[in-house]
Amino acid sequence: MTYFLQKITNAFPWIVALFSISSLIYPPLFTWFQGPFITLGLGGIMLGMGLTLQTSDFKQIISHPKWVLLGIALQFIVMPSLGWGLGKLFELPTFFAVGLILVSCCPGGTASNVIAFLAKADVALSVSMTAFSTLAAIVFTPFLTSQLSGNYVNVSAEGLFYSTLKVVLIPIVLGVVFNKYFSKKTARILPFAPPVAVMLIALIVASIIGQGKDIILDSGLNLILALICLHFLGFLVGLLLSFGWFKNWSIAKTISIEVGMQNSGLGVVLARENFSSPMVAIPAAISSLIHSLLGSIFVSVFKNKN
Repeated sequence: MTYFLQKITNAFPWIVALFSISSLIYPPLFTWFQGPFITLGLGGIMLGMGLTLQTSDFKQIISHPKWVLLGIALQFIVMPSLGWGLGKLFELPTFFAVGLILVSCCPGGTASNVIAFLAKADVALSVSMTAFSTLAAIVFTPFLTSQLSGNYVNVSAEGLFYSTLKVVLIPIVLGVVFNKYFSKKTARILPFAPPVAVMLIALIVASIIGQGKDIILDSGLNLILALICLHFLGFLVGLLLSFGWFKNWSIAKTISIEVGMQNSGLGVVLARENFSSPMVAIPAAISSLIHSLLGSIFVSVFKNKN
């Protein structure tokens, strides 16, 4: 059973790709997974991440604060700047530009932990960075999105803040508490958390892509190119700056993965709950597919680089 669950986790990018392509061919396969299902799905992913965390994991920021802080700084400075700039460069329509900014302002997600493991990076650091960037996102994601989207549309930072609080902080805290006080039960559940997260992310992505099939096929090329540039540059800048600073390939790979991969599921939920146009969620959905595939390429190139 453990081997089978690990196989599902390792196949994450290909499952997302398969679901996404299938949804473009026949949307009803996945468009049923919408509305409250998407919110609950992301809550389940965040709960699973919380179950993997222990208070000792947070000691990373005490023992090596520069590693974590650099990663978080790049996450919330480089990526939002790229999101805003690429939206202008590719002259994206308003709903795509806002969606691109939103996903670029999101923290790292659980997918980055999977990629860090496959790339033989520092998984403990990856988990710590994901946890801290996710907590920081409660403030930074609403603030940065509202500031950078100001030229496009009036965004409620308060609404984004409460949505982030609801779907991020509460499930993670519940997971950490459950892990602390019911550790034996958590140990039995834990092997199922990553593959369940993989399937939930794939369902969320496929649903949004299926719902936006026509507009993606008609006018999505510039958006796809912008997202490829966003995540590729995130990986590249994260790798170059962190290696230049720390001269450590394991740490550089980890920070690069955390910067280049966003919590696209969070972007989808925030878009659906806070914007009237359903098209704002499409960049986040496609983002998940693109950063997963780029992450897989990253693994193949840097797996043996120590």
